[in-house]
This record gives sequence, C-alpha cells and structure tokens, in this order.
Amino acid sequence: MKLNPPSAPPLVSELANEPDLAEILQLFVEELPQRIAALNDALGREDYQTIARLAHQLKGAAGGYGFPAITEVAAQLEKTAALQRDLSRLATEINELAVLCGRARAQPE
Repeated sequence: MKLNPPSAPPLVSELANEPDLAEILQLFVEELPQRIAALNDALGREDYQTIARLAHQLKGAAGGYGFPAITEVAAQLEKTAALQRDLSRLATEINELAVLCGRARAQPE
C-alpha cells in the first residue's frame, strides 16, 4: 500500500547531510509503516491511551531524526487522543500522519 499521493514531494530528513546518521535515519524511515499500522490498530480498538502513547513516541523520534512536520502532526494526534472523544478526528489525523510518513525519506532521491 502506497501512502503518498503521486504529486506530493518527498519529505527528506533535515539531518540527511549527516553521513554518520544515514543508517539510523534509514531504519527510522523503514519503521514508519509499522508505527502507522500500530496507530490504526489502536484506533480500531478505540484505545485512546495507546494512540496517545504511540503518537508521543513518534513525536519525539521524528523530532530527533529531523522530521518536524511529522512531529507537529504527531503532537496534535497526541492531544486529540488525550481528549478521548472524537474517533473521526483521530482517524483523519492518523491518515494525515500516514501520508507524511509515506513521503519520509532518509536521503534525497
């Protein structure tokens, strides 16, 4: 399943020019689909606490790996999950996060 629309440009890490980080950035990007799958799984169970926890973890990791756009959306998702009342909004925010994560690249192509 391809998460990014064809017209959307890649979202390249701000740390892409750091050769020492290339491998760890690639690992982070490769793990993003599993993170989104875990969020969707928690959404299906209406498990607000897990969504908030996963969003919090992604928020910090994305910031540390040079993806501020992902951090921003994950932070909003964490806040929405903490309110524990709007499943449709959570679904929309997880989808937005999935699109961003689908565009993430460790290095420019």
